[in-house]
Amino acid sequence: MSSSLRLEKITPDNVEAACRLKVRPDQEGFVAPVAWSLAEAYAQPGIAWPRLIFDGEQLVGFVMGFFSVRFHPDDPDGRLRSGLWRLNIAAGQQGRGYGRFAVESVCEEVRRSGLTRVTTTWAPGARGPEGFYLGLGFRPTGEKSGDQVVGELVLTGMQ
Repeated sequence: MSSSLRLEKITPDNVEAACRLKVRPDQEGFVAPVAWSLAEAYAQPGIAWPRLIFDGEQLVGFVMGFFSVRFHPDDPDGRLRSGLWRLNIAAGQQGRGYGRFAVESVCEEVRRSGLTRVTTTWAPGARGPEGFYLGLGFRPTGEKSGDQVVGELVLTGMQ
């Protein structure tokens, strides 16, 4: 993994490049396009944390975290969750540590907010991201969000 990795906010100068970022065709059914994510972030600015992933000057991915979301709005005692909402690594850029960097960056933001658990969801399937998330330490909670598996990562003890 490159030492020049960084996250950048979406700006008028980089939004078009962000919207052109594409995952591999076989992954399109597992993750929404960046433009869709940016629309969700625009509609929910209080919870969405969208960022572009750069290696040097090259755009290699997109990550969006979420903060203080109640998964079950009808349950006033349900805990607030924070975590990884979306992860898109550009086709041809995968397997280079960019996804791990993005997840670790979201984990740092969650830590800064004082929480010790990171939540994410993934669509099950043979070519889906489950192995990636399990390899990072996420564990299924037994819950579902729509048709997606809910997973959590406990931050205590993480490097």
